Amino acid sequence: MPTIKSLDDLKRIREEALKKQELKTTSGKTEIIVGMGTVGIAAGARETLKAILDYVDHNNLENIIIRQTGNIGIDSYEPVVQVILPGAEKVTYGRVNPEIARIIMDEHVVKGHIVSDYKING
Repeated sequence: MPTIKSLDDLKRIREEALKKQELKTTSGKTEIIVGMGTVGIAAGARETLKAILDYVDHNNLENIIIRQTGNIGIDSYEPVVQVILPGAEKVTYGRVNPEIARIIMDEHVVKGHIVSDYKING
């Protein structure tokens, strides 16, 4: 355990620990983020999240991190799902119901093809 002599030492140790944790959790993995703010939930984000979780479980997919976040800031497109493949830019999808979630999982997450019909540009 490193010796902590100042607040700066504590901050440095904390930052190093957070970086290590982030590398462990996301490096080389696909990340799926579902907006679960109030508007998202009202628009059906729980069902969308459940469809994604069921897809991952049913297809025995590995190296996928599924996270929930608050309001993503584009209420008119809720439910919103963001997909980040390793080494690729984040893609944001809007108005994602369970059926569309399965399409995104199959086409984008598994096959690597962005589903432009549901992609939010910007």
